[in-house]
Amino acid sequence: MLELVLATAAAIFSIVNPLGAIPLYLSLTSDYDYSHRRSTSIQISVYTISILLVFFWLGIYLLNFFGIDINALRIAGGLILLNSGYGLMSGSMETSRAVGKKIKEEAEHKEDISFTPMAMPMLAGPGSISFLITQFAENENWENRVAISAAILLIGLIIFLVLHYSTLFYKMLGRGGLRALSRIMGFLVMAIGMQYIITGVVKLVEIIN
Repeated sequence: MLELVLATAAAIFSIVNPLGAIPLYLSLTSDYDYSHRRSTSIQISVYTISILLVFFWLGIYLLNFFGIDINALRIAGGLILLNSGYGLMSGSMETSRAVGKKIKEEAEHKEDISFTPMAMPMLAGPGSISFLITQFAENENWENRVAISAAILLIGLIIFLVLHYSTLFYKMLGRGGLRALSRIMGFLVMAIGMQYIITGVVKLVEIIN
C-alpha cells in the first residue's frame, strides 16, 4: 500500500510539477507580505487537493453519464499529457497549462489567485484529472483507492511546502535550474502520456476484435 502511495504521488508530482509553478506564483504574489503569501499557499494546496479528490472519486461517473469509454479518456488524457510534457520541455509551462498573457494580467488584479489561475489550471489541470480518473477505473480495490487519495493529500502538502518556500527554491535554483527540472518532469510526463495512449489503443483493439 505504501508503494502505491509513493508511486502515485511521484506520478502526480511529475504531472502537477509545483516547481514549475514557482515563477508564476512569485510574480503574482510579489506585493504580498509573509502572512498573506502563507495563507495563499495554504489555499492553493487545499483547492488543488479538493479538485483532484473530487475528480478522482466522481470523474468516472461523469464519464458514464456522457457515455465516454475509459479507453477514450486514456487516449485523450495521453494526448494532453504529451502536450503538457512538451510544454515543460520547451520551457513554456504556463502556455501549455492554458495560462496565457490575458489570464496573467487578470490574475494580477484579483484579490485571490489561489483557485484561478494557480490551483486550476496551473496545478490541477486536465492532465492530472484524466490521470486520476483512469487510476480510479484501474484500481477497483477500495484499499488502493484510499491509498491513491492519500497520495493526493501528500501532493497537497508538497505543493504547500514548495510554494511557501518558493523564494528559497528560486534563490537556490534560479530560473535556469527550475527550467532544467521542468524539462526532466516534462520527459516523465510525456512518457506517462505515451503509455496511456498505447494502453488505450491496445484496449480498444481488443474490444473491437
